[in-house]
Amino acid sequence: MNTNRRSFLRLSAIALPFTRVNQLFAKAPVASGPVVISTWDSGQISNAAAWPVLEKGGRALDAVEQAAIAIENDINCCVGLGGNPDRDGHVTLDACIMDEKSNCGAVAFLERIKHPVSVARKLMETTPHVFLVGAGAQQFALANGFKLESGKLSPDADKEYKKWLKKAEYKPVINIEHRQSKGHGPFAPARLDDGSFNHDTMGTLALDAKGDLSGMCTTSGMGFKMRGRVGDSPIIGAGLFVDNEVGAATSSGQGEEVIRVAGTHLVVEFMRNGSSPEEACKKAVERIVNRDPARAKTFQVGFLAINKQGEVGAYSVQPGFAYTITTGDGKGKVVASKSHFA
Repeated sequence: MNTNRRSFLRLSAIALPFTRVNQLFAKAPVASGPVVISTWDSGQISNAAAWPVLEKGGRALDAVEQAAIAIENDINCCVGLGGNPDRDGHVTLDACIMDEKSNCGAVAFLERIKHPVSVARKLMETTPHVFLVGAGAQQFALANGFKLESGKLSPDADKEYKKWLKKAEYKPVINIEHRQSKGHGPFAPARLDDGSFNHDTMGTLALDAKGDLSGMCTTSGMGFKMRGRVGDSPIIGAGLFVDNEVGAATSSGQGEEVIRVAGTHLVVEFMRNGSSPEEACKKAVERIVNRDPARAKTFQVGFLAINKQGEVGAYSVQPGFAYTITTGDGKGKVVASKSHFA
């Protein structure tokens, strides 16, 4: 079992199918009206939930929350309570959300609560705090009407956990091999046929009809991680950053590497200084790679960004990262990002 946290980690499982799609978008897409973008091809689930909000002139914040709820509900995806547990057998969830006014909320190491992103929003809107973790986050959720779930692993996660226990290896590994998915159309699903994940973080960014931006990021974290481990996903400025004057960015990949450079904040600052979203993502990736080029070949990080003009772009360390964009026609289109190690 590949244990690397955002296991795009079966990199070539989606890299080859995306080649054709990438050619359709030689230039970064630009939206003339509302737009929603989400990491990965499973972003089609998130975008389908977000788009009705935007189509009716609704707020970007409401759209990204609906995007998160939809993907957290999907037991076959890489986030939410259906995800892989930590090495002690517990699923722990991380999420954050941020609006056009720089209001933000985040939760981490949250157990047995189905929608961490909604807990993060409730924290943002009803308290002076930004970040709650562990038992405190769960206590807050229960006090605000969220239901305590059973804590039982999903069938696929239970199977993979028992398989992992035979070796109990904690070191993240990239296994670059071509794995052809069966019966899933041109794009690999979030969970591969052997039960392992392509990735386990979902980020969504939206620009609404009023020109306001919001974003969210939600994850079940690295499969079989050390208990208590938290990556970049719930950290404002790492897994997500929104500046309504400039743009917004989210990330997917090995969270520790994103945290080291405050990745999404860095992307937004590059856009502030004149870079397009794709250029900004590329510069942030290069900042990570240049720290240790040889080591960078052993992990994956991808950034996704949008600016105030509706221009969208992405870039990753390794091939295989993709995102879903939905604009005026309401149909989600999957786009492959460019990468440093193409």
